[in-house]
Amino acid sequence: MKALFYLLLVLPLHIFAQEQTPSEQFWLQLEAHCGNAYEGIIIEGGKEGDGFMGKKLVMHVRSCDTNDIRIPFFVGENKSRTWVLKMNDEKIISLKHDHRHEDGSEEDLTQYGGTSANQGLANLQMFPADAHTSEILPAASTNIWWFTIDETSLTYNLRRLGTDRLFTVRFDLTKTTETPDAPWGTED
Repeated sequence: MKALFYLLLVLPLHIFAQEQTPSEQFWLQLEAHCGNAYEGIIIEGGKEGDGFMGKKLVMHVRSCDTNDIRIPFFVGENKSRTWVLKMNDEKIISLKHDHRHEDGSEEDLTQYGGTSANQGLANLQMFPADAHTSEILPAASTNIWWFTIDETSLTYNLRRLGTDRLFTVRFDLTKTTETPDAPWGTED
């Protein structure tokens, strides 16, 4: 009788887990880090004078709503960048880069990014540049951004097709760091 009870209790959970799309699985993994901040290192594409080298890199999974996750990405004292992930009704995720001036106003180049062409994988979501990105930043028309996630790390990646441009930052998810202040344009 206990075995039957256990089966009736666990079976719906198993079925529910199988019904999640890869994008929902990715989302849940990311959402599990909500409120936490992690330090990162450039593992590919860093160059002297690029504004990233030699700076402390921190991402803060600051807010997680049902279909919206906001992750400020701090580069030293620069608090201008926030990655905005949104999931639509078809369980497709989009990525936008929200760039702000210190006074909170939007920079000229902001809200660029893309939308995944499909539901991706539970540990990988890719975002080819969208029409808005091509319009405001033509050189980025062939950009592909992607995130990977596993138990120990999250990577943010950028590849510009047709060039040797590749940029990757890996964040260590095994240890949190001090939670930074709010990014520019966001109240605490």
